[in-house]
Amino acid sequence: MKRILLAFLAFPFTLLAQPDTEVFIMDITSSEEGLIVSNVSNVSNNPGYDNQPTFLDANNLIYAGTRNGATDIATYNVPSGQSWWFNLPTEGGEYSPQPMPGQQAISAVRLDPDGKQRLYRYPIPEGPSEEVIKDIQVAYYAYYDANTFVASVLSDGSLDLVRVDLTTLKTDTLLQGAGRSIHRVPKSESMSYTAVNEEGNHDIYLLDMKDGQSYFVCQLPIGIQDYTWLDDTRMLIGSNDKLFMYDTLTDGGWQQAAD
Repeated sequence: MKRILLAFLAFPFTLLAQPDTEVFIMDITSSEEGLIVSNVSNVSNNPGYDNQPTFLDANNLIYAGTRNGATDIATYNVPSGQSWWFNLPTEGGEYSPQPMPGQQAISAVRLDPDGKQRLYRYPIPEGPSEEVIKDIQVAYYAYYDANTFVASVLSDGSLDLVRVDLTTLKTDTLLQGAGRSIHRVPKSESMSYTAVNEEGNHDIYLLDMKDGQSYFVCQLPIGIQDYTWLDDTRMLIGSNDKLFMYDTLTDGGWQQAAD
């Protein structure tokens, strides 16, 4: 059995009209018919934009939540069902919170009132926040390890995919026209990312972090921009009230897995 999070992953790099969204947690198990979804629970249950969840550890998850009209880092404890706010309010809003590998800290994209958009570090359990890296406008990101992350950054109204070395603070631009869904592929030395194709749809690629080469995997269905890895070979997407799965070992396309 595996526990997953679902939400509308809708942190646009032009933050205009954010929809009201909620974060749900559920258990899934594999069966011959597909996936069995059970124990569905709304863990945010809060007016406004509650989104971008990730697991902090086995018992706690974090997400971007609405507090008094602002967006901060919310924490939810799975065993107890208790919630609390992780960070003290800042002048900006916090988005895309993630645990920082090898550190007692969380990172998040902070959007300040002046339009400055940077990746910040927030110590656990508390302490002053600080910029992780200056001079790049991080929109979406995912860690490969404690020293490296891959991000989509703002560039002339679109997104560039960059690789960031936190030891040297060096950034390498990998491509233009990137998407927003970036992940570390489980049990592998690869990251996955999306790129906008000629038809305006999103393709998924694997980036080998050792040799720097990218490999095409598949196209996301029209209108879908977000996906997640169920394990090292299977991906999930949500579309309306259904889950669809893609198995890289069979290459059978996106198949409905749960309703």
